[in-house]
Amino acid sequence: MRKFALAVVVLIVGACATLPPPDGLAGTVRSISYETGPCFGACPVYRLTVSADGEGRFVGSRFTAASGEQAFPVTGEQFAAFARQLAPLRPTESERRYSGEACEMTATDMPSTQVVWTDRDGSRRTLYFYHGCDMERNRPIAERLKAAPALLPIGELIGGQR
Repeated sequence: MRKFALAVVVLIVGACATLPPPDGLAGTVRSISYETGPCFGACPVYRLTVSADGEGRFVGSRFTAASGEQAFPVTGEQFAAFARQLAPLRPTESERRYSGEACEMTATDMPSTQVVWTDRDGSRRTLYFYHGCDMERNRPIAERLKAAPALLPIGELIGGQR
């Protein structure tokens, strides 16, 4: 009976080791780009791109502590955390937009965020989110997007984040 129980445990552990991660990435994402758009005010405007192989690039445009292009390292854990944070927002189609006609109510002068996932096969999926689009209904999306950059070592580049 002990041998049977041990065999069952080995099979279960082995099966778990081959399952894709729960976030659905399964090693398919090569890079993620995250870009903020301007607002009426002093919203930071920047673009960052991180890759699964540990490279990060930040380009500060307006209201950021660092202007221009800056390289930064990304650990596997940081990339995975960033990817997991954004994974629920990744569209199943090539592009998903939360702006314009897709909004019932729109607040003006708000920033936007665009995320582009590039898979290892070169295919891309894009999310464009205008933060003034149905603000109450889309609050979970906005909060998830706003929390993502804090998972990367770029707080001093953006300014005001740690």
